[in-house]
Amino acid sequence: MKLEKIVVTGAVTIAVLAAAAGIWMSQDHQKRADKNEPVVLDWYVNFSWFNGEWGKNLVSQTITHKTDVSVRFSSPSGNESEKLDALISSDSLPDLITLGCWEPQVQEMIDKNMVYAYNELADEYDTNFWNVADKTALDWYTGEDGNVYCYPNSFYTPKDLETYDNISSNETFLVRKDIYEAMGSPDMSTQEGFEAAVKKAAEMFPEVDGKPLIPVGSHVFDNMGCVSFDKYLQDFLAVPYEKDGEAYDRYTDPEYVSWLKVFRKLAEEGYLKPDIFVDTRTQMDEKIRQGRYFCMLYQYTDILDQQKNLAAEKPDSIYMAVDGPKNSKGDDPRLPVNGLNGWTVTLISKKCKDPEKAIKFVDYMLSEEGQKETYLGVEGVTYDMVDGQVKVNPKVQELLNTDRQAYDEKYGADYRYWMFQSLTMPSKYPQETPEYVSQMKEWSWPYAVYGGQYDYKLPQGTRVASIYDEINKLWSTTLPDLLLAGSDEEFDQMLSSFVQKRDKLGFALVQDQKTKYMKLAKEKLGIQ
Repeated sequence: MKLEKIVVTGAVTIAVLAAAAGIWMSQDHQKRADKNEPVVLDWYVNFSWFNGEWGKNLVSQTITHKTDVSVRFSSPSGNESEKLDALISSDSLPDLITLGCWEPQVQEMIDKNMVYAYNELADEYDTNFWNVADKTALDWYTGEDGNVYCYPNSFYTPKDLETYDNISSNETFLVRKDIYEAMGSPDMSTQEGFEAAVKKAAEMFPEVDGKPLIPVGSHVFDNMGCVSFDKYLQDFLAVPYEKDGEAYDRYTDPEYVSWLKVFRKLAEEGYLKPDIFVDTRTQMDEKIRQGRYFCMLYQYTDILDQQKNLAAEKPDSIYMAVDGPKNSKGDDPRLPVNGLNGWTVTLISKKCKDPEKAIKFVDYMLSEEGQKETYLGVEGVTYDMVDGQVKVNPKVQELLNTDRQAYDEKYGADYRYWMFQSLTMPSKYPQETPEYVSQMKEWSWPYAVYGGQYDYKLPQGTRVASIYDEINKLWSTTLPDLLLAGSDEEFDQMLSSFVQKRDKLGFALVQDQKTKYMKLAKEKLGIQ
């Protein structure tokens, strides 16, 4: 009997069928199989694009069997903040809540005493939690009252970069392979080389399958700016985050300003297309799928699905990572990996119907066993360990590479359930990946640095946080104006005006507080 055909109808049934499939079960898990139906925890994920299901695929069935916990997911159909605010105001939070670590509702739920402290649940119900949770992450998220109310996913610690030499930054400079190679693989690290390559690409390939080529792509422009043209570009230019122990103003750095003027000139000559300033993420994803961008500063993980399509339909049209913009000294880029803030955080509501099961469920998801299941699936079905190396079932790998939706419905591994994702698992248990994925990952290995000491958040609700928000909004309107300025002189005037307005808002106070929190972060992380 094949395990992937199992449908959860009860813990005992799963125990019998799992045994028939040849899956080893610990005595503790066998005891759990004798219990009643699993508790169903309602799990709210604050992303409108999330459409997770639980209980139909191999991984979720296996985890339910081992934890006696099933999950009923929900997510907003429209505006995320409005939905979550409604849940908070009506005091109707579900059992578990996952949201972006940056969202103000994290602190709001804590301040309103609406969520449990992980440490208190662990002490009362599950001391093993302390063995599986990352101590550095717990220290990072410990509040002034000594409690930990949320746990992050997708984070690295400074020690991780010392332990593994195959950790990637998500920040890459990508070019369309066939166009780049047809041009002779030019050096795009200098301003002259970059400008010449963009123009030549547009000249040689004005259209892609009958649609206009977009010579330079980027992330969306939002109310913070555009990470491609601010943070990522600054990281590629190795613009420091601090100087002489003080927070550094990266936005007026001469190397950065000089490169912005390169993009301004390209825009003036028609090479920065209007699309990049107005497209939504959905529109961008479709244009990546069509291979319409020549080059872009982008997150490689955000194009993996499109890469699969390009590789299947026209292999030479995939995107590849190459050396991008560098500063005038030719210094290597310094590309940060995720810090301890992570990507999302998960909280356990005080409305939770079974807090003991909830903390034990989190315990399992954080454990080596749970992490391997969410990453690799079930040993003996989706993968095997051969001489200490991961060998993925070829049929399973083929399905993952060709039909992600079908893979999720049948197996549910490869971080279908990413809420407690450990980024070190792929480094600890590396597996073969298609060249169009591994090339992008491996390109960044030499340039990956830890930047968690700069990944701090100014306290929500404070004057300095409000000022910082206003400055970010000001930058978000200034950046496109700079890129579309009619001349370098007009650019200089706009930048000068931005600096003056920023100073009036209270930029000096923001920098003082950034320095303070940077030093506190360094102290927590043990960084000199």
